Amino acid sequence: MSSQEFDQLIKNDTDFLKPFAITLTHDPEKASDLFQETLYRALVNREKYQAGTNIRAWLYTIMRNIFINDYRRREKQRSVLDSVSSGFASASESTTLNDGISTLQVKEIRAAIHRLPGIFRNPFLMYMDGYRYHEIAGMLCEPLGTVKSRIHFARKQLKDQLSRY
Repeated sequence: MSSQEFDQLIKNDTDFLKPFAITLTHDPEKASDLFQETLYRALVNREKYQAGTNIRAWLYTIMRNIFINDYRRREKQRSVLDSVSSGFASASESTTLNDGISTLQVKEIRAAIHRLPGIFRNPFLMYMDGYRYHEIAGMLCEPLGTVKSRIHFARKQLKDQLSRY
């Protein structure tokens, strides 16, 4: 299938995606973003589409997967931030009610992260942003095992640097 035929097929069969995006997000602006991301991913991955198969099902699957991955990423960020803030809250509540201590701790943690060597820092920050190991490996063009070990070593170095917490 040529790229022009694929583009025409996409143009003809995308109106059904907008209501589905609104159903998933319950927000017109987020639905618009989801719709655009779905079309972008479909165009980028056009070689994966098998001519003659159901284009609507393929596009639905792309949209659903994007939505699920974004949801998981947000939940992971929320749980990491909740655990970090609760850990800081319990430490600061026992000593003082001043938020300055927890602010200093967060600054020290951020500084420690940015002191990591780039080969460890970049995968670690992507992991903290909610990306999965295989997504990070794809973006960095590195083997999956390399990404996992770099994130592990980043955690280990941070643990050593921040042992007093």
